[in-house]
Amino acid sequence: MANLSVRKLDEEVFSKLRMRAATHGVSMEEEVRQILKQAVTNPIKLGDMALQLFGEKQGIELELPEHTPHEPLELS
Repeated sequence: MANLSVRKLDEEVFSKLRMRAATHGVSMEEEVRQILKQAVTNPIKLGDMALQLFGEKQGIELELPEHTPHEPLELS
């Protein structure tokens, strides 16, 4: 396992991290591990993000325009 040190962390960020870890019942170190893991392993797709921000759960109904089918280009 690798180690990482973070210097010059803002006191407010440090305090909020401590409270977040306590809320989850884990150490600050474990909380940071979970945050970092989520940040790098759970990329959200653009379509999923759009649904989260503008979907039915947000009270927004989007009507998508009709697209007529077309023939694929012929590359010879």
